[in-house]
Amino acid sequence: MAETTTLREHIQGSAAPDATDLVVLLTQLAVAGKLVARELACAALVGQLGPTGITNVQGEAVKKLDAWANDVVVRALEETGLVSALVSEELDEPLRPATRGGRARYVVCIDPVDGSSNLDVNGIVGTIFSIRRSAGAGDDTRQPGTAQVAAGYIMYGPATLMVLTTGDGVDGFTLDPTIGEFVRSHHRIRIPTRGRIYSVNEGNFAKWEPGVQRYIRHLRTPDVPTGRPYTARYVGSLVADFHRTLLEGGIYLYPPEASRASGKLRLQYEAAPMAFLAEQAGGRASTGHERIMTIDPATPHARVPLVIGSPDDVAMAEDFIGGRQ
Repeated sequence: MAETTTLREHIQGSAAPDATDLVVLLTQLAVAGKLVARELACAALVGQLGPTGITNVQGEAVKKLDAWANDVVVRALEETGLVSALVSEELDEPLRPATRGGRARYVVCIDPVDGSSNLDVNGIVGTIFSIRRSAGAGDDTRQPGTAQVAAGYIMYGPATLMVLTTGDGVDGFTLDPTIGEFVRSHHRIRIPTRGRIYSVNEGNFAKWEPGVQRYIRHLRTPDVPTGRPYTARYVGSLVADFHRTLLEGGIYLYPPEASRASGKLRLQYEAAPMAFLAEQAGGRASTGHERIMTIDPATPHARVPLVIGSPDDVAMAEDFIGGRQ
């Protein structure tokens, strides 16, 4: 039988100085992920599909599973006593749990259910998380992506998969239902230097700036020496679309639009954690003009455009967006 490494063993065996605390935080996130996976499997049978009738701080309709998963993840993290502040897509303001004996040294940012528009059609969704150390002074919920000590996502598909970085490469862990543990299934993931797949909502083409439009036309144009045209794939869940890009290469874009100059995706719990993963796997992530990881968020729910994926593909996209192509 092949040797197995569980999520806990992987973190304990890492060189991370925060290994003990990260074991606790990531184990609790894994527990929350198991609960969310179970609830998703029977959501249609227990009345968990559809909207709550509530609109969140983003101006988006909150689904029943959005609210339920948020409660589960928040409660799991609060129980650790390690979290000084928690930023969630579903919370208007950062939550500051009651601290115990000065152990609360981390800020955690979460998107409990990414891609929730897919819930009612049984599409792939995920949970995104980002962990930073508490700055100890000022507003520690507004740190750049370079402050992250761990980040990842849990993808709920045919298998439940956690993809994680603690700053020393990227690994994937598949939930083994026979033992109830996340077991390492993808070791040292590396994104290809260049891919042949692009992922973007082309229904918004007319709303994009000219550089983005030129780039997409370029990818569609046949040219055998450069491997074009690229294939278009779009799920509508950042977790699902990024995961494919991470494994197969290529590029994912969510560019700004005429009515949404700052983009749609949130920096703290969508773009920054994915950027950390991409860079740790040898990829790149930018707004089209600047590196995602170095941006200081103006607010906990600040939005940014996102161009992420294989390094050569992102570099070419930046050339088009910047008017150099």
